[in-house]
Formats: sequence, structure tokens, C-alpha cells
Amino acid sequence: MSWNPRDTVNLRLEFVRLALQKRRPPSRVVPALRHQREDRLQVAHRYAQSGEAGLEDRSRRPLSSPNRTPPEIEQRVVSLRNEHRWGGRKLERRLRDLGEPVVPTAGTVTRIVHRHGLTVPEASVAATPWKRFEHEQPNDLWQMDFKGWIELNDGRRCSPLTVLDDHSRFNVVLDACGTTDTQAVRRRRRDAFRRYGLPLRINADNGSPWGSPAQPGQLTMLGIWLIRLGVKISYSRPAHPQTNGKDERFHRTLKPELLSGRHFASFCGAQRAFDTWRIVYNTQRPHQTLDMDTPITRYRPSPRPYPERLPPLKYGDADTVVRVRVNGELRFMSRRFKVSSALENLPVAIRRSTTQPDCYDLYIAHHHFDTINLNLTK
Repeated sequence: MSWNPRDTVNLRLEFVRLALQKRRPPSRVVPALRHQREDRLQVAHRYAQSGEAGLEDRSRRPLSSPNRTPPEIEQRVVSLRNEHRWGGRKLERRLRDLGEPVVPTAGTVTRIVHRHGLTVPEASVAATPWKRFEHEQPNDLWQMDFKGWIELNDGRRCSPLTVLDDHSRFNVVLDACGTTDTQAVRRRRRDAFRRYGLPLRINADNGSPWGSPAQPGQLTMLGIWLIRLGVKISYSRPAHPQTNGKDERFHRTLKPELLSGRHFASFCGAQRAFDTWRIVYNTQRPHQTLDMDTPITRYRPSPRPYPERLPPLKYGDADTVVRVRVNGELRFMSRRFKVSSALENLPVAIRRSTTQPDCYDLYIAHHHFDTINLNLTK
């Protein structure tokens, strides 16, 4: 049978009435109420002051809390949370960076956020960190992708293009794109290269325009442009978005902090909002995997400048160099082999394979893109 809180009140009332009649309470009453002499006097005093209502259980909360966060600091936490939707550790670090004289601990900040109803359990679960591999230096690897499109007020679709530096989590590109074709991406990548220099490698998924969903790893015009700039390219494994995990995680931050509940009238309006939030993300928002530092503290531009003209393709003296035909075919030893049509009219190098007999490796600049077998034709 479940416990009824009224039972304790009834026992207290019975005790008081017997005491007033100067009769000894039954033995079951005293142990049940844990009455020592001081307790009995307190029960009698409460009954004399408030009657039967005075026998109800009272809050054990102290009348004063000397260690309670001052209201003005608590309000500062609430304001920051409403502005950025960050968690307790990020808010605590930001308060310190802003030079607040009194900064509660991250746990206290989290309790303040919960007390004001500014979070939900699902958000706490989603924020649980896990360790990812990290490249040693800025610009060793950039990750790029499109965030799912959002609809503008005029009905047009905006696809945010995002590029993230693997080492520092610095957001290199956050652009409001109306199209996702090669020219649009190339134009925005060129602006980033001019500003930050060239990375050593860029990773993307196999979607258009940087990859081929039907043929993972297949070269595209955008990929060839990057290769000719001296940038190595790599592609995520099909159905494995975690290969581009840091940019995917960046999208999870982008959505609640910038996109959710927001409506943009135009591409210009969206870009202004993107630019404002990007500054906050790179320079103000503490990053948990960076020991609560901001991305800009770990990022520096690449020492490799962007060349305004593509350098010519050069190969070794031992290479056999052939030019890819208009239909994406090359001829070698009286045989025809089908390669990517994006290589049309470009010279490629053919080198004998060191691991497979009767096979030759195909290169465009530094990039190995295929292997041909003389015993087979494509």
C-alpha cells in the first residue's frame, strides 16, 4: 500500500491531543514520529500557533542562501543564453572572457539555465561530446559541404555553403548560395583562397558539384581545378557522413543558433545574418573540444598563396603524357580507355604500376585518379 502523507499529520495530531489531556501517547506514536523531547515541544508549539495546519510538513529550505548567485549575474547568464543558446561551459567561459567580476561555475550556470526553462533534455543529450581525430596544424585539412537548403520569404531556396578548418574548427566559408553548381562554388572558394591561402587538402562528400554520386571518387571540373592549384582532394566514404564529421557537427551548431526560427527576406539579408553569426562563432563562442578556447585562437592563414593563374601541368621525364580526348577517352598502346569527361583536352601522366602487372596508373598533376589494365578495355 502506498504511503499517505496525511498519516504523519494524523500521528502528530493524536500526539498533541493526548499531550493536552496529559495522557501518555501510545508507544506506536513516538517511534513513528521520531520524537525526542525537543521534537515534542516543537510540535506542541506549532499546534498552539497555527492549529491543525501547523502540523503539516514544512519546507526545509534555509531562509537565506549566502552562496546563491547574485540576481544581476543570474540575469547576465539568462541574457547570454537567450542570445547564443550555448551550454553551461561555453557561457561560463564567455563570462570570464567578458571580464565579469563574479562568474559562477559551469555547473551553476547550467542549473540557472534549467531553472529558467531555457533548455530541454534532448538538447543536453545532443551536446554530449565525443573525441574526434584532429589534424596537427591549421590548413592541413578543410572540410566542405552544403547545409540543407532553407526557404527565403520570396520562395527562393538558399543553400548555405560551409567550409571548416579541421584543426581549429575555424569557419572559413559560410555563404548563402542560390545555386550549388561548379561556378558558384568555385567563385566562393576563390574568395576564401585569396583571403586565407591554400590548404594542403580538402575533403568533401561524393555529391555534386565536387563528387559523383554514381561513381564515388570520380573527378569533376571542381576537383580538377583544386588539384591544379596544388590542393589534395579526398572524398568521404559513401554512406559515411562521419568522414566529414567536423563540418557535419558545425551544421548541428549552425541550425539552432542561426537558422531555427529565423526567416530571411533575401539572399543579402541571409548573408548579413551569416556574417554576423560567423564572427561570433569564430571569435566569441568557446569551443568545448578546444578546451573552451575560440577557433580564432588556433587558426592562422596558410603560407601558400592563391595563384591568380593556374600553373601549367608538369610531369616527370619518365612519364608517358597523353591528352584526354573530347569524349573523355585516352589512347595508350593502341587501346582506348574511358576516363572522366572533366579531363577533356588536359594532359595526364601514365606510369607503370609497381604493384599490379600489365597495369598503369593515371595521374593529373599530383593526383592518382585511375588505373588501367592492358588486358582490359573500358
